[in-house]
Amino acid sequence: MSDVIDLNADVGEECGDDEALFGVVTSANVAAGGHAGGGVVLDEAIRLAVASSVAIGAHPSYPDLEGFGRVSRAHEHDRKAIASFVHEQSMAVASACARHGVAMSHVKAHGALYNDAMVDDGLSDALLDGLARTAADAGDPGLPVMGMPGSSLHRACLRRNVPFIAEAFADRAYAADGTLVPRTAPGAVLHETDVVVHQVLRIVCEGVVIAVDGSAIRMSASSICVHGDTPGAVGMAREVRSALEGAGIRVVAPSRWP
Repeated sequence: MSDVIDLNADVGEECGDDEALFGVVTSANVAAGGHAGGGVVLDEAIRLAVASSVAIGAHPSYPDLEGFGRVSRAHEHDRKAIASFVHEQSMAVASACARHGVAMSHVKAHGALYNDAMVDDGLSDALLDGLARTAADAGDPGLPVMGMPGSSLHRACLRRNVPFIAEAFADRAYAADGTLVPRTAPGAVLHETDVVVHQVLRIVCEGVVIAVDGSAIRMSASSICVHGDTPGAVGMAREVRSALEGAGIRVVAPSRWP
């Protein structure tokens, strides 16, 4: 059982109540224009996060405003191009953080880019190539990357000595192989708060998540994600945090752990 956990949400996507979420979560992944947000939306999200003392991460994606970054574009970009747009988007967040007097705490890919990086070694390395440039430009060689434990991205981070934040999902169903059930499948997104809370407590307190086929998967996580665009996300996040704290678990961003 972990006695401390991070609670993160994706923000700056123009489809959720960011200000209310900042009163609940401890880390935020800010969209930088690839799938949503960017510009004044990005800047406002960071302003609100700073005001709420929420740790700020970049949330890069495939350049795909039309599809909200949820369709794989891996076949459209080579390794150099992926590294380039990841660097550009994550650097936009880092630069906005600097303008507001804070440092960017981590990077978490969005949507299809996230899913592809979990299973594709070449894409994982392309993502890390881009983030290495961001880390150098931002003056932070220890910039952590968030992703699923045991994934291709996790292994790439271990090979390249990149700090890794293991993440699990509060409101998504898991397949038997430990990957997320595709959003196109029935039941992929969990909407019932009691189901979400139960899943989170099992992950954090027991290190287990139950897959859709009923099998138990070992799951060790340092951060729990509640999607900001899920209907009722704010109330769900509040219930998750309340349940965690009720179980004696401190909810704190990894960048602020002792």
